[in-house]
Amino acid sequence: MNNTSDSHIPPHPRASEPSTSSAGGNIDASGSKEVAAGKGKLFDRLRRGLSKTRQMLTTDIEDLFARKKGLDEQQLEELEELLITADIGVESTIDLLNKISARASSIQDAQALAALLKSEILTLFEARHRAPLQIDTKPFVAMVVGVNGVGKTTTIGKLANRYAADGKKVLIAASDTFRAAAIEQLTIWAERSGADIVRHRDGADPAAVAFDAIKAAIGRKADVVLVDTAGRLHTKVNLMEELKKVKRSIAKQIAGAPNEILLVLDATTGQNALSQARMFNDALGVTGIALTKLDGTARGGIVVGIYRSLDIPLQYIGVGEKIDDLQVFEPEAFVDALF
Repeated sequence: MNNTSDSHIPPHPRASEPSTSSAGGNIDASGSKEVAAGKGKLFDRLRRGLSKTRQMLTTDIEDLFARKKGLDEQQLEELEELLITADIGVESTIDLLNKISARASSIQDAQALAALLKSEILTLFEARHRAPLQIDTKPFVAMVVGVNGVGKTTTIGKLANRYAADGKKVLIAASDTFRAAAIEQLTIWAERSGADIVRHRDGADPAAVAFDAIKAAIGRKADVVLVDTAGRLHTKVNLMEELKKVKRSIAKQIAGAPNEILLVLDATTGQNALSQARMFNDALGVTGIALTKLDGTARGGIVVGIYRSLDIPLQYIGVGEKIDDLQVFEPEAFVDALF
């Protein structure tokens, strides 16, 4: 194994650091404060992660009312450009503008407009949202897919850490055998999260790795299996056929598996992320999305586009490089942080 440290893999949190999760049951006032503090820290990280998008939205919304109160046709056109620039998407923008136009007479300032946008976006999210699937079978198998460069390997490592922190026994399948770097990264993540890993030689059959991993997970009584996969865009047809083969290999071991097909998308790619989602969904039937690199873009509006254009729930968002910066997507917290 190559022990060279990867700059994108942060050190494992110290055992002395406070946990932000609660095991449930009765807690005293001190425990309640710790939980509240943990949630506050999560929101602070989310707010920082969305700072570029929020700065663009709020500043430009305020500029709309710099000349006059109320909304006229010119301001609505400027608002349309603003929403599209934030990558909310054409369809989502048209929907929002129709609702705003219907109430234009009651919108006199930036605060009123922002409040209406928040309300409409939150309504869209809540109508289509689904939290990550509960682990109600053992082992629970999640097949993680996405094109190279979106942060797929890092997302798997962070997921492994989340599950391990919840007391789950995790096994990672290194089925992206076409990239030696992916296997080495996963091995480092497995060590830092305390997960097991099943890996073959470089260039091995990805489906065979997945098959052996599921067999090992059953034998070792693992709770969760995270299956990495290849993501080479330049061979789209061959890639999708390879992923289908991996999916069939998993199903041969456990009927109904994989339980989750999680697609990792890069927020900085904007509308291209939606076309990737459609491509993977048509081939595999994606059940959830993890959106990475929200902290590196002013295009956080892509989340609205995802909910408007795809019938696939957003489950995780990445707002930083730290091991705990992969958060479960919570619509209300996201909208609050966005504005």
